[in-house]
Amino acid sequence: MAEITARRNPHRSPTHPSVLLNDTVLPALGRPKTEIARLLGISRQSLYDILAGKQPVTPTTAIKLGKLCGNAPRLWLNMQTAYDLWAAEREVDVSNIPTLKSA
Repeated sequence: MAEITARRNPHRSPTHPSVLLNDTVLPALGRPKTEIARLLGISRQSLYDILAGKQPVTPTTAIKLGKLCGNAPRLWLNMQTAYDLWAAEREVDVSNIPTLKSA
């Protein structure tokens, strides 16, 4: 049986954690955002900034989201890292940096 590997369009950014939170998680929880922020132990503004994609999901926030949602903190952190790396690869000019080979 052949193994099928899903491939994402490399020109499309990975999903930011805010999309999953806004579109799936928060509606499923059915709680006001103010309460979610309080339960996470973060300010309302921090939550709103994360949801707007203005603030990243930090390791600390990932742990809190993982506990609140009953999933792994690594999910939230991996989503943020994938998004950040994709964006950085498009912003950072490495054309003048050589690739060295070991002797």
